[in-house]
This record gives sequence, structure tokens and C-alpha cells, in this order.
Amino acid sequence: MIAPLEFTDGVCTRADLIAAGMRPRQITRAVQDGTLLRIRRDRYTTASRHRIDEAVRIGGRLGCVSLLAVLGVFVLDGSLLHVHVEHTMSRMRSLQDRSRTYGAADRRGTQLHWSPLHHEPTLGVVGIADALAQAVRCESARAAVATVDSILHLGLMTMVELQDLFRLLPRRYAPVLALADATAESGPETYMRLILRQLGLRYRTQVMIPTVGRVDFLVEGWLIIECDSRAHHEGWAKQRSDRRRDLAAAARGLTTLRPLAEDLLFDSARVVSAVRGIVAAHGRTR
Repeated sequence: MIAPLEFTDGVCTRADLIAAGMRPRQITRAVQDGTLLRIRRDRYTTASRHRIDEAVRIGGRLGCVSLLAVLGVFVLDGSLLHVHVEHTMSRMRSLQDRSRTYGAADRRGTQLHWSPLHHEPTLGVVGIADALAQAVRCESARAAVATVDSILHLGLMTMVELQDLFRLLPRRYAPVLALADATAESGPETYMRLILRQLGLRYRTQVMIPTVGRVDFLVEGWLIIECDSRAHHEGWAKQRSDRRRDLAAAARGLTTLRPLAEDLLFDSARVVSAVRGIVAAHGRTR
């Protein structure tokens, strides 16, 4: 069984504090002077932690893509606060919508998850397997594949653990795991891989090319595709290095294409059109 999240969520009960040696008066004094934050009834923390305190204040635990983002896992959209709440929860703070539909969202930017958990949670967060199960249901198919790729690449779960998890999900989600690939180092790389599959092109990932270095994709043996993003390609020094790599690739008769991460994630049709065009032109040239 997969363990709960392997970092301290920082949330404890009054009983936990007393067991740690604090007396009731000390707890009261710590809350009054601000060294201890009382999130809600019988829930305390020493500091705000990755929006965990917000989730607990509502009456639940941090989950889904909100939790995965804390772990460095790729998620397409982390703007909403995703909170898991027990189906028996009757008192909730800061929310008007108490619909029991899966993933009910309210106007304040909070997404609720009522589904049962399969693994033991902590006071502040659900387990990573349950967070992923929620994310697979929440995200689009491509985004879910990218999230699973990221989980594998970071070593947060093994393929065997993922297979066990997906057996608990409806069968319609099985293709998400079938398309997973741990070699993807970023979300944009996953999206690029899915585009290449869509176009029926042959490709290899993370290929070492003499005088060029390691490239994200080598397509049909002649097209290099590098999935650039601002986070990893900022500054003139990196641009200069990339351009010299492109020159080295051209000297070997290879063509380089560098789609932007934002196009891959939010305007894939633009990238599909570009790849189709360059492949067609290469065929005419030959």
C-alpha cells in the first residue's frame, strides 16, 4: 500500500500538542501571541504551508492537482484550490456550494472532492495516490497523461503502484496509463509526444547526437524537436547555446524545430500544422 505523503503537513490536534509536552495554558498563550495558528476547531499549525492551512480551514485536506503541484509534479492548471472533504462533512467554512457532485466548484476558486479515499491521509493532505486519482478525473486526457509522466519521472510512484491505482478507477481512464512514459522531463514534452503519435510519425526521445548533445525528440531520423520553455531557456547565454546546437545539427543534415511550451499546452493546432508542413516539405525535397 502506498504511504501518505512523505512530508510533514504541519497540522496537528490539541491532543498532539499535549502529547508533545505542551500544557493547555501554553497552547492558549501560543495562539494568542501568534506562534501557533489555530486553523479551525482542534486543528493547529505553526505556519502557513502550501495552502494546506486554507484546505484545513475549509474543513478538508489539500488534494488533487493542488497537492501534486506542491510536490513539483506537472499540472496544467493549478489556479483553483482543490480540497478533499469527507462525504459526511456537515459544517464547512468559506464555501457556499455544498453540492455533493464530484469536484463541485464554488465561485471563490475552490474545487471540492467528495470521493472516498483509498489510502490513509494525514490531517492536512491526502496520500499521493489519492491525489493522482483525483487529478486524473479532474484534468483533460492529455494533461492527465502529462501528470502521470511527471509522477513517474520524479520517482514518486512506480509503474506497479500506478497499475494498482488505475485498477481502482473506471476503465475509461485506462488509456491515460497506457500512454505514460517516464522519459518525459516536462509537461510540454508529453504534449509533443502525443502530437507525434497523433501524426503517426516515428520518434525517439532523449537522443544523444554527436556534436549536438541530447535532444528531446529525433523524429523520422532527421527532425530534432526541442520543447523550449521560458523557465529553462531564459537569457541570452542559453539562447546562444541553443543556436549553436542548431548549427551543429544543420551541419549533420538535421532540421531543428523549437515549439514554445505555451503553444504546445494551449494551442497545439499551431504545432501540429508546423510539424505537418515541415514533414511534407522534407518529403518534396527528397
